[in-house]
Amino acid sequence: MPLLDLPLLTRLQEEFRLSMKHLLDDLCLDLESQYADVAKSLSLPVAYFRFLRQALERDAYDHWKVVGWIEALNDLVYFIDLLRQIRGEQNRREFAAQLFVECQEKFFENSYLDDLFPRGVPQASGLERRLHGLCRRLTQELIQESLCLVPGLPMQWCASRKISSWTVQAHLGHNVERGEISGTMTVGMAGDVYEAPPSIKSALRQSSGQATILIQPRELSLRIGRLVTPLCTMRSNRLQWSWKHLPAVVAAETSSGAVTVGPSLVYGKDRQPRRVDPTSADQVSRIGLAWTIVREAWPEGQEILSLLTARIVPLKAKGVVSFSYRHRPGLSFINCFDRDDLDLIDDLIHENSHHHLNLLLRKQILFHGDRNQQIFYSPWRRSLRPLRGILHAAFTFTVGALLFERLSTWASGAGGSARWKRAGLTSRDLQRARFRCLEEVESVRYSIQDLEYAGWHLKWLTGSGQRLFKQLVESIEQVERTIAPHRKAVLTSAFGPALRRHMKELQQARQTYGPIRLGTV
Repeated sequence: MPLLDLPLLTRLQEEFRLSMKHLLDDLCLDLESQYADVAKSLSLPVAYFRFLRQALERDAYDHWKVVGWIEALNDLVYFIDLLRQIRGEQNRREFAAQLFVECQEKFFENSYLDDLFPRGVPQASGLERRLHGLCRRLTQELIQESLCLVPGLPMQWCASRKISSWTVQAHLGHNVERGEISGTMTVGMAGDVYEAPPSIKSALRQSSGQATILIQPRELSLRIGRLVTPLCTMRSNRLQWSWKHLPAVVAAETSSGAVTVGPSLVYGKDRQPRRVDPTSADQVSRIGLAWTIVREAWPEGQEILSLLTARIVPLKAKGVVSFSYRHRPGLSFINCFDRDDLDLIDDLIHENSHHHLNLLLRKQILFHGDRNQQIFYSPWRRSLRPLRGILHAAFTFTVGALLFERLSTWASGAGGSARWKRAGLTSRDLQRARFRCLEEVESVRYSIQDLEYAGWHLKWLTGSGQRLFKQLVESIEQVERTIAPHRKAVLTSAFGPALRRHMKELQQARQTYGPIRLGTV
């Protein structure tokens, strides 16, 4: 079975949709039966969530907005359960210690650990209050996001239930996780944005983004302090918006749908996001060109890319690498400003590979026994990492090596040089692509030794994990054979010293860190 198996991923994606739909059903049932008292105290509109569930199309259940919303609801139910537990807990110190460890292991992508333990230690005093505050925050965010998933649905809900008015607290400031600009609302799945007039933006700045959404059967309004402004109305079964409509920005059209580009996250010198700005047309064009190059140089890779990546949020940040979230599949945050065109191609494929492996992990258990021990050396981070991190890195950088090998092949042979130049890439880019390929081969082969030890000696890889391991071995061996004719040229090029230095560092790391002995685990 190949590493890039489009039919398998298509099937897993369909199974994933069904699982998310069932999860939403189960969560609503839990909130109505087991946690009805807490849900009522939080004003959770569970009936509206069920109404939304009926309105969502089947294909929406693997969309990054819907998945992120359902995952957040799942987190909320988890914390509601903890809130009920702590109220009857005798030993709160032990409870806090166990929760601290769980948050470290389960929620490393979220801010929950900081919310519950702001001092960085398992502090028991005030934990119930902090848990309740977290539940209230998640509730507000969930309700607000649910209103924006299906255009006009909140008004339909009020009309169907004969509800004259429904008020929802909202925050319309910058949203870093979803890449949304202050003073705007992103409605639906396609990326359509509605922008507030300047006077409303000014009022939102004065209120720090805090506002109230007023929902009536035929009208949606926004209240900021004493100011009330219409958002949209329902006339002749059609929505008419008072705010300016900004259609989705499309970088590429694929067989799986449009790939859209969101606003850019702008970081400060401390490498923390500061604001969200509109993305320039030049950056959108760069992303579109990168997509085209992947399609021409590596058609099978582009099919996987089109299937799993739906939206790009550019990052304007020095020293910040591209990233993605497990709970937002298809949404990739790409550093387009601090990286060149070859890096942009690499980053698109790299983040898509995380989406790829995350989809596999939702279906398959690839490893067990890893209790987050930092015992395996990572050639990429140059530090010790747990098995989970090594598996992710070996997978994504194997796909990266495949990319660089295909780019090298695409640039070789008859007409290859002309194709490379038409793509806006230089002869140095070609040499760097071959260097990157050789560099990744060395790194992946290093980690393959650790994965083999984890699987066959520590027994940490499951049957599925061992099959994936074999696919990685076969793929990297194929890349190594194909790129081998270029090895001598790279070693004698300007990239030669860096490649030699990398190989020496790996040799030293192996002597220092491996193989892992059972007695050290």
